[in-house]
Formats: sequence, C-alpha cells, structure tokens
Amino acid sequence: MGKKKLASLLLASVMLLLSACSVNMGGDEPKASEPKTSGTEVKAGAQKVVFWHAMGGATTKVVDQLVDNFNKSQDKIQVEAVYQGTYDDLLSKLKASMGTNEGPTVVQMYEIGSRFMIDSKLIAPMQNFIDQDGWDVGQLEPNISGYYTFDNKLYSMPFNTSNPILYYNKDLFKDAGLDPESPPKTFEELKAAADTISKKGKAVGANFAIYGWFMEQLFANQGAEYVNNGNGRDSLATESLLNSEAGVKVMTWWKDLIDSKAANNLGRKTDDSKKAFSAGQVAMILDSTAALKGLVDGTAGKFEVGTGFLPKPADAKEGGVIVGGASLWMMNNRPDEEQKAAWEFIKFVTSPEQQAFWHINTGYFPITLKAYDQDSVKENLKKFPQFQTAVDQLHNTKLNKATQGAVMGVFPEARQIVEGAIEEVLNNKKAPQAALDDAAKEITSKIQEYNRTVK
Repeated sequence: MGKKKLASLLLASVMLLLSACSVNMGGDEPKASEPKTSGTEVKAGAQKVVFWHAMGGATTKVVDQLVDNFNKSQDKIQVEAVYQGTYDDLLSKLKASMGTNEGPTVVQMYEIGSRFMIDSKLIAPMQNFIDQDGWDVGQLEPNISGYYTFDNKLYSMPFNTSNPILYYNKDLFKDAGLDPESPPKTFEELKAAADTISKKGKAVGANFAIYGWFMEQLFANQGAEYVNNGNGRDSLATESLLNSEAGVKVMTWWKDLIDSKAANNLGRKTDDSKKAFSAGQVAMILDSTAALKGLVDGTAGKFEVGTGFLPKPADAKEGGVIVGGASLWMMNNRPDEEQKAAWEFIKFVTSPEQQAFWHINTGYFPITLKAYDQDSVKENLKKFPQFQTAVDQLHNTKLNKATQGAVMGVFPEARQIVEGAIEEVLNNKKAPQAALDDAAKEITSKIQEYNRTVK
C-alpha cells in the first residue's frame, strides 16, 4: 500500500473519530480556523521553512515571538509560522495537504496523535537529525522526551508540555479546619477533605471534569498500563486495559465522591470546572499545569490557590504522571535543504534561553533542563511558587512504560469512549466494572480495526 493511500486511510479513520472531539482538546484556542501567518517576509536568498501550529489565543503571540527571535538571529533561514486552528483543524489541513506542495516543513501535533504520525510514514524521525548533527539529546528533560521515544528513537521534538495537578482553595481549607499547607495526597485523604468542606456548606469539596486525559493520568499514577504490549510501546497495542483493577479503583472512588456529595459533576468541559473553582464554588479541581497562571491571576484578591500532586490510592504501586501537550514533527516530503533549515529552527527553540521565554509566557514546562538555570525562570518560580509543585511532580516521576504513556492509533476516539463510560457510572446507568468492561471491549475493537490498516 502506498504512503498516500495508507495515510489517507488512517486519516479518514482518525478524522471520523475527531469530529466529536472539540471538547478537552486545545480548549484554550480560538474558534476561528482560518490560517494566520506570522507575517514574516522571506528575505532574498533565504531558505523558507513553513511551521504549522495550533497554539491559539495569547499563545499565538508567544509562538510568533519565538519565530521572530529565530529569524533575527541569522539571515540564511526564514521561518513562517502559520496558525491552523485547533489540533483537530490542524490534522484535517495536514490531510488536505498530502500529495501537494502546500504542506508544512514542520508541524506541531498533539501527543495522542503520535502513533498515527509514525504509522503515516510521512515524517522523518527527529533522531535522524540528532544523529547527523551529533546533537546532545541528554539536554532534554528525560520524563518529557520519554513520551516521544519509540524503539530508542526520538521521533519528534517536544514543544508544549504539561501535566495535571491538584488545585485547591487554601481559604476554604482553612475555614473547614484543614491544614492549608497540606493538600491531600491519596484518594482517601481527598475524600475526607472534600467531605469536610462540603459539610461546612460554603462550597462543594471537589469537581473533576469528565476528561479522558485524567483517567490516563490516574492509571499512570498507580503504575498501571492503559493498553497491552507495554502500553503499545513494545509492539502495537491490541487490547485496552481500561477495565483492570486500576480503572475500577478510580471509578469507584469518583462515584463515591459524587454519591456522598463530597464532589459534584459539571460535565466534560474543563472550563466549567475552572470557572466553579475561580468563583469559590468548589474547593478542589484537577487541571493542567498550563492553567496555573490563569487560575492564580483570575483568583487574585479572592483567595489563595494551592497546588498538590495528582492523588492516587493509598495502596498504589509506584507511578507518576504522563506529559501532555504536543511535539514538532518533520515532514519527509520536503527537500533536504528545507528539512535541514527546519532542524536549525527546532534546535533554536529548544535552547535554554528560548525555553525560558516559552515557559514564563505560557506556563508549559521547559523541555530543556538548563532552562531552569536561567535567572528569568528562577524569578518566575518565586513569583508563582505553585508551579514548583508541577516541576517536582514531573521530576519525581519514575520513567517506565506506564508513565511514558500509552500509544494507539485510535487514541482520540478512545478518549471519547472513556468519557462516555465515566458519564454512565456517575449518572447511575452502569456500575464501574460493567461500564469499563463495555468501554474496554469497544476500544479493543477499534484498536484491532486500526491495526489492520497499518499491516
């Protein structure tokens, strides 16, 4: 099967799945989907590089500034950044560009699109450029690069990276007689704290958006794999493990929180959860580290925001968090000189100085370890000490197959199926084990159907 046909089959499958996936994927991006370029004019004789991305809102300006910094740093290469809408919009436009000369040189793709990008055979592994250049991959944060490493090759360069943490209202903790400097660490401690706050009557103890990403993280935090075959990293995943003990523990705990009114259910949108938290209506939420600056700024003068590690069962095995976000992929249908020029740009944005700028202005982690030595990063951590929780949580994570994260070609659809199962449990339509059994069976079927297209 030719590359174009294979890619078309895969993309057609993925796009069907993505049609209902506007929730919880790139949620801070503007709705407009028309391409917007950085306005860079290509200098005479300079090699042009086209960079497609999905960083909307205020983050667009930060991406444009990174590109401008690179273009001004030398005169042989000119990068043109093109905002393509949400991650889903971006993937759709990448599909439309296949077989033409209208596509990008380098493209940002969300982490759950990694298996698809590899299977499409339309990319050149980043490891090729690393090896040719003798570039030291050791400068990357290992718990971040681990996600994008397959068969000991770094396939894409991490770009925007985050993970989930517990946000809590210190004032509500204090009012309920709880220690505001000691956030709950386990499922059991969180339940007790949420119970106490709810019974006090000023706010609901907790709210977790129904987001498949949280389920993936709560598996990894128990050291549990989400799909078989080493989380799809030893070989293609063929079976979902959603209905394993780890999944049942999560859903039993979550349902108990709802049934006992220690927590409430506001649906799938993380924005609704954040709004309730910012309004002081709920005391604890889970959200991405990338939301930290917005939550701290939005609650200034109202209450103090505390942060804690993602909770796990008291008897959980050693685990940790998985990185979310996106990475940069090199397209293999562009001329060698253009790919080499794109590699220079990629090296530039991974430098400590540019990573410090990126981190401070977006809230995403620096992917380069030396960025933490930059004075600007140290000052930012003093200003927003809550972010130290996110850094410590990332660094405390032991990299293994569970925390590297699962990979499967139908990940966007799997998230939707998982979110449907969570709703069935919280809405009393199915017991935890039954809902997870059904969802696991459906995901397994989708995985095996996908796998037949790539063999």
